[in-house]
Amino acid sequence: MLFLIFGVIAIVATCINLYMYKTGKDYKLAMAIGLSFTALTLCAEYSLIYRWIEVEDWSALMDVVPGMEKALWFLTIVSIILNIAPILLELKRKK
Repeated sequence: MLFLIFGVIAIVATCINLYMYKTGKDYKLAMAIGLSFTALTLCAEYSLIYRWIEVEDWSALMDVVPGMEKALWFLTIVSIILNIAPILLELKRKK
């Protein structure tokens, strides 16, 4: 369940990042927090899978891992794009 907590924090931090950028405030700390919690979410999910392997819960692995693999890739890519979007927009605006 730790991955859910980290995931929610990552989403909230990303929303704060985008809000702070839109209002003209310094958003870089929120961006770092969003990306850091995205990484922690992935680590927590990996730990969960490791625990299933330790107890040889093959049915849990077969049921959850295929769907979660696609979801984690998608959500991680979205998190990276949303968190770095303000930096890219600033670079575009300076040109």
